[in-house]
Amino acid sequence: MDARSAIWALTLLLTCLAAVWDWRSRKIPNWLTVSGAVAGITIHILLGGWPGARFALAGMGLALALLLPLVHLRALGAGDWKLMGAVGTFLGWQLFLFVLFGSILVAGVMAVVQMIRADRISETFRNMWTLIKGFATFGMVNSAKISLDNPGLLKLPFGVAVAAATIACFCAAYWQVWKHTL
Repeated sequence: MDARSAIWALTLLLTCLAAVWDWRSRKIPNWLTVSGAVAGITIHILLGGWPGARFALAGMGLALALLLPLVHLRALGAGDWKLMGAVGTFLGWQLFLFVLFGSILVAGVMAVVQMIRADRISETFRNMWTLIKGFATFGMVNSAKISLDNPGLLKLPFGVAVAAATIACFCAAYWQVWKHTL
């Protein structure tokens, strides 16, 4: 197995473990995210020295910086935030962006399905309108009514969306390789 394949394998393992854990408990444990981040940085240091470390830290830094406002607003859990930081250490900032956008897309589809299954369409749109009005009036301010802290709201296992997006990005990255071997 070459280095690229090993990095993808570790990233897939990390995100799939996080998905299972998040699906069952709606939490992603620190032992998984922190050890994932350390492993990502370590493997890039071993493969590329200081440039490898910069690559991993740039991916993690972008992930943590982009998603911190959502954690602050309580729209994203800290475990999800740390998982994305760990994914950034493995994939670097460029591939991380593909996984992030894919995760947002998958989470959006999951939200629509969950909203329809729970028959909470009008309530969801009212909450979205409240969120938009609040942002327009007060800026990015946490609203207890529509945050993760409200036990009555539907919550998504974002780790599942991250795993699905990571699998999709892996398949896209290896499509040309597979296409020529068949």
